[in-house]
Amino acid sequence: MYFRGQVIKSTAGRDKDYRMAVISYDGKFVYVSDGKERRLGNPKRKNPKHVTVTEFSLTEDLMNSDRSLRKALARIESDNE
Repeated sequence: MYFRGQVIKSTAGRDKDYRMAVISYDGKFVYVSDGKERRLGNPKRKNPKHVTVTEFSLTEDLMNSDRSLRKALARIESDNE
């Protein structure tokens, strides 16, 4: 259902309408990070009901650091506007 590197959009909470990358999925919760507010070392736990899957995904090399993750998500955000 969810896989590492998949880009999601938050639909509820303080981070509503933010794009984030999936770090992991344990069957009950999705753990996401944006590289700024939520770093790779401290991902946000989200209920799957509160996220929407986008058509984008990131490669593993873009998920190596917070900096590269931020840049990749910003590129996706600017391309969609």
